[in-house]
Amino acid sequence: MTKTSGGSPLVLVVDDFEDNRAMYVEYLQFQGFRVAEAVNGLEAVERTHELSPVVIVMDLSLPVMDGWEATRRIKADARTKHIRVIALTGHAEAAHAKKALDAGCDDFVAKPCLPENLLAKIREHLPASPKVAVRSAVVRDAKKQKGRT
Repeated sequence: MTKTSGGSPLVLVVDDFEDNRAMYVEYLQFQGFRVAEAVNGLEAVERTHELSPVVIVMDLSLPVMDGWEATRRIKADARTKHIRVIALTGHAEAAHAKKALDAGCDDFVAKPCLPENLLAKIREHLPASPKVAVRSAVVRDAKKQKGRT
C-alpha cells in the first residue's frame, strides 16, 4: 500500500507481521507521511529501487531475504545507498545492533517500540527541509521579539 500525497516524505515499512506493519503505517500516515510496505527483504530491495523512499524501517528477521542482507544490497547500490535504514527488531542484544550497523543500517530500534518513538527516530533521519528551517527561524525570531517587549 502506498499513500499518495504531495511532497511529504516517503517511508518504506518492512515487516512480515501484518499487525506490526499496519500499526506503523497508519500512525505514520496520520502524521503526514506517504508510506509504502514490504513483507520480506527481497520485496524491500525491489520497492526501494521502484519508489526511492527517504527512510526505510527494516525488520531484520524476515522471510525470503533477511533484513541484514536486504540492507547490504540497498547500501551497496549507488542508486539507493543514500537512503536511511532504521533497523526495527526484536533482537535487542548489543551484538545484533552491531551486526545491523555493520550491514549498513543507519540506526537501530528494539521492539516493542511505540509508534511515537519510531516517529521521533524517523524524523532524526529526514533530510533538512528548507520549510522546516524557515519555520524554525520565524519561531526563533518571534521568541526574540516577545522577549524584548
